[in-house]
Amino acid sequence: MKNTLLFLATLLISLNAVSQDETKTTNNNSPDDIYLNWYNKSPMDDTIYGAEVDKAYNKLLKDKKSTTVIVAVIDGGIDITHEDLKDNIWINKNEIPENGIDDDKNGYIDDIHGWNFLGNSKGENIAYENLEITRIYKQYNEKYSKTKSGKLSEEEKETYLLYKEAKKLFEKELKFANFQKSSFDKFKNRYNTTYSNISKAIAKDTITTKDLDSLKIHNKSLKKDIKFQYLYVKYGFTTDAFDEIDAHINEQLDYHLNVDYNPRDIIGDDINEISSSYGNNNVYGPESDHGTFVSGIIAAERDNEIGVNGIVENVKIMALKVVPNGDERDKDVAKAIRYAVDNGAKVINMSFGKQLSPQKQLVDDAIKYAEEKGVLLVHAAGNDGFNIDKIKQYPTKNLEENKQISTWITVGASSMNSNLKFAASFTNYGKDMVDIFAPGVRVKSLAPEDEYEVADGTSFSAPVVSGVAALLISYYPELTANDVKNIITKSALKYAETEVNKPGDYSKKKKTISFGDLSITGGIVSAYEALRLAEEMSK
Repeated sequence: MKNTLLFLATLLISLNAVSQDETKTTNNNSPDDIYLNWYNKSPMDDTIYGAEVDKAYNKLLKDKKSTTVIVAVIDGGIDITHEDLKDNIWINKNEIPENGIDDDKNGYIDDIHGWNFLGNSKGENIAYENLEITRIYKQYNEKYSKTKSGKLSEEEKETYLLYKEAKKLFEKELKFANFQKSSFDKFKNRYNTTYSNISKAIAKDTITTKDLDSLKIHNKSLKKDIKFQYLYVKYGFTTDAFDEIDAHINEQLDYHLNVDYNPRDIIGDDINEISSSYGNNNVYGPESDHGTFVSGIIAAERDNEIGVNGIVENVKIMALKVVPNGDERDKDVAKAIRYAVDNGAKVINMSFGKQLSPQKQLVDDAIKYAEEKGVLLVHAAGNDGFNIDKIKQYPTKNLEENKQISTWITVGASSMNSNLKFAASFTNYGKDMVDIFAPGVRVKSLAPEDEYEVADGTSFSAPVVSGVAALLISYYPELTANDVKNIITKSALKYAETEVNKPGDYSKKKKTISFGDLSITGGIVSAYEALRLAEEMSK
């Protein structure tokens, strides 16, 4: 219990520190902000390990003409009215807005900027969802909980094994969530009690380190309370962070791991039927923070004296909402990929993932369709610190019979400095499964309602690569999706010999690993080098 409370205490302080870093503004961002546009910088020119986007514009693209590229962002909602994004949102010119008619006969009514696969025609939308392991567990538990595999047909065995894996993961997650809830409640009670005792002793509501130092001498009966409170007072901790952790734990128990919760009823579709029609054109909807942030990295207006600079100037973002607060469903992902391909997207960004994929074939068929149509798919590696050569994550470039999608790039997260923390502590990695790394630590981008924030994640590394891919296509439209992938991977800035902390190792004495062992390329994406290689290929 002592270790658990120490962990929670450390988490509280780190959350409080992060919230201070994530200062939101409504207009200009200070040029002194170290996180502002760092993903556009160059290791050689700026000693900041960004994607060399500014260098590409300044040295290679000044006198070149570009064409418009559509990038589909399959994600949560997107604030398409954001001041730094609104001019770079895709418009379906074959659809007449709000006339209630499917003018272009693509199966979606009034899909002006994309589609929301988490809603219905009445305008109701899903905000929270189960985890996939929860859905599988509750679907098959009654049928298979007392079943032995020896009594099943070969077809049933496959479903049974899926259920067994989901059951193991579900029970582990549920046990941990309940443990967190119990531990955190005890921690809050102790915090409140010690704070109250000290506050009464000094006759003040606000406690300082000087108060604690003085009290340590004059009131030894409060020695344990003083020791408990000292760290929080030192770092300016406030109880506002309690709400953040409470919300996270409650989301797990009330929605993600709750077998009695089923938000899909509002849609009323057959989850196994890919041809069923559902959704609405509200691409903002609930949960728009993540998709807005991702879109800003790709397409925030460059050099407009507000906000941040996205990677691509001549780009349009197609908004496809499939990711709730919880796990996305395979069918929604498959339909969104097909929508993107059929409506002109050349790059599809997918900053989401999960542990199991019960309808993997639907997704596989959709990504094969994208490959056939020459569309590049860019996927975030994930934030678990896992070696995904060994631990599966979905969706994946791996198909049946050891085949892989050729137009797929998986992206890990790197930081702005080439030191032991160069590879993000949280990033998934894999010498076979991860293609390349890109900026994903302390990245600044857009938040809904014309605001800005700083965040971490491979979710934000993927759009850096999607942006570079769109930049290549914009200036060299003759390139195929395979060409673009090969150019991006071959032109990566290589740091294979650099020693870094091994992702996922949170011990004090961290293990190190060569950066080259974390991905296929052993490098980070470079817009400058990619465009140079594209120019050579065009001659």
